[in-house]
Amino acid sequence: MSSPFGSGDRARFQRAAAVNVAGNAVKIAVEGAAGIAFGSVALVADAAHSVADLVASAVVFVWGGSRYESADETHPHGHQRIEPLTALLVGATIVILGLLLLRESVLGLLGAHSPPRKSLLLVAALLFAMADMYLLYWYTERVNADLGSTALTALAVDCLNDIYTTIAALVGVFGVFLDVPILDPVAGALVSVLVVYQGVEIGRENVTYLVGGAPPPGDRERVVAALRDNSAVEGVHDLTVFYDGTDLEVEVHVEVDGEMTLREAHDVETELVTTLRALEDVGDVHVHLDPSGLGEWKDAPEGSDPSGTSGARGGDAGPRE
Repeated sequence: MSSPFGSGDRARFQRAAAVNVAGNAVKIAVEGAAGIAFGSVALVADAAHSVADLVASAVVFVWGGSRYESADETHPHGHQRIEPLTALLVGATIVILGLLLLRESVLGLLGAHSPPRKSLLLVAALLFAMADMYLLYWYTERVNADLGSTALTALAVDCLNDIYTTIAALVGVFGVFLDVPILDPVAGALVSVLVVYQGVEIGRENVTYLVGGAPPPGDRERVVAALRDNSAVEGVHDLTVFYDGTDLEVEVHVEVDGEMTLREAHDVETELVTTLRALEDVGDVHVHLDPSGLGEWKDAPEGSDPSGTSGARGGDAGPRE
């Protein structure tokens, strides 16, 4: 029986997002019904948190798959930035809802809400929620092991954090059975703080992708290493590595023998571009060839010897040994 999503990476991505939508919907129904029926702020807070998760997973399902679309006239560099944009919306939704939940928890601490009624159904609902979120986390991580999607990573992290927040809610419910009802709004407040923190972290990571931030130093180092592996390369300078969505874009000047023919230089440039594009997470690559020893690069300090020492942004350049 064929899948309604088809086959390929995009189909696997959308299938994982759809499973997250369904899993969160089931959790909301079970926890929300139990929380409202027995007056538990902690359960309602945890169910409301999953409303944000439901919205987030729906956004990822609808828009996140666009990253797999090819470049076109309106998006000549492709659609890579759509995925971190959807993940950013996930983070913003989580933060807003977390703040609303915190307000309700504070009201509960101030006595604005009646304590919940004792019922083992509260415990059963929370245990079900934990099992539901663990299965979602396991499935999403399994699918994303090959895809490397930041949007699916955000959903998986959200599932894992849901387990922790549900444990906090469970503590609150146990407080009811121990005749310490204040533990319920306390647990709700803890859940809310964790929700806000989670949303901020997701947003912070994906803003880096959207604004074209620099990657970790290790990514620059593997780019330089790949360039220097080519025997024709005599120096590397003016290297810039930055995020274009979740992909890395590379701009670099490479020094080669100035006596090369135009065809030979073209072949070297093609080899370098192909090598860099084969690196993990690297998308667009722009290589400019310079004759070695010319000393015209803009990062060379004034008065430096142009015969072979080349400056570099971030200290990535220099002649081959």
